[in-house]
Amino acid sequence: MFSFDSGKRYNSFVGYYRRMFGERLQKIVIDAGFTCPNRDGTVGRGGCTYCDNAAFHPGYSTPGKSLHRQIDEGIGFHRGRYRNSVHYLAYFQAYSNTYASVERLRGLYVEALSHPDVVGIVIGTRPDCVDEEKLDMIAALKDGLLMPGWSREVGGKVLSAPVTVVEYGIESCYDRTLLRINRGHDFSRARKAVELTSARGICTGAHFILGLPGETEEMLLSQTAMINDLPLCSVKFHQLQIIKGTAMEKEYAERPQDFLRFRVDDYLDFIIDMLERLRPDLYIERIAGEVPPRFVNETPWGLLRNFELLRLLDRRLEERGTWQGRKFAASAGGCIH
Repeated sequence: MFSFDSGKRYNSFVGYYRRMFGERLQKIVIDAGFTCPNRDGTVGRGGCTYCDNAAFHPGYSTPGKSLHRQIDEGIGFHRGRYRNSVHYLAYFQAYSNTYASVERLRGLYVEALSHPDVVGIVIGTRPDCVDEEKLDMIAALKDGLLMPGWSREVGGKVLSAPVTVVEYGIESCYDRTLLRINRGHDFSRARKAVELTSARGICTGAHFILGLPGETEEMLLSQTAMINDLPLCSVKFHQLQIIKGTAMEKEYAERPQDFLRFRVDDYLDFIIDMLERLRPDLYIERIAGEVPPRFVNETPWGLLRNFELLRLLDRRLEERGTWQGRKFAASAGGCIH
């Protein structure tokens, strides 16, 4: 069996931070007032067919508040849930957080990192919203060149540069799916963005949705080979959730047969089938997403929380006697840090 330092049967990204710093680094979601080229007409209108951004970020995160106020309120929110959290990552999540000039981006990132409890940033964006100049700026931030004298003590270690992660919404490796969901870019664009980011030594993550219309279990399992070929540090997987008022809600009502709808037990077994095929050095940040019940017409998993799902995953991995990478035949490439 492949040995994971987290003690789990898969490579946990939360476990990575604990090993590096001796503590959990909790993300604080920030809405910096960005939009998306798939909404403002640059690429398209209406956005991706599944998207209602309000369903995916907490109430304390609103663009009318300053970044520091959002961070302070986020810290207050999470201290009630994770009492041992001391240091935080500013998570630029809402919409496309590199969709602005380099000057504006630099100012926002530096502002968030000036908060005394923030030790790093996570930048969520689209593959078509980065270029060489923006990535060079983010690399300079990662290397400590944009904030001379910045430092934080975390777990007995002194950081002279912030933890820096860029996270891309890729959603699917299949161009026909990306076209159907009105994504506005193809997979080659995603591959190029990941390669350019990783080449600068920036920890690079990606997000994929499982169950998009027209995709089968066989397609999703085959997709793991394409994911393995990307120079990624981490991945997030979310089950598709049909959000009220979206174009996908209408599509689902008209053609439900085009959608994979997993029961909990089936989803856990399917995630394990995927984990077995993924590179063992690839960190797993999420296996499912949570949306407040008011945003969806049905909650097929009831009110099951992610931490409960992870406990079920641990148990099922042990029952099956398997682990991440068990069926991965090629040599692993290693995470960039």
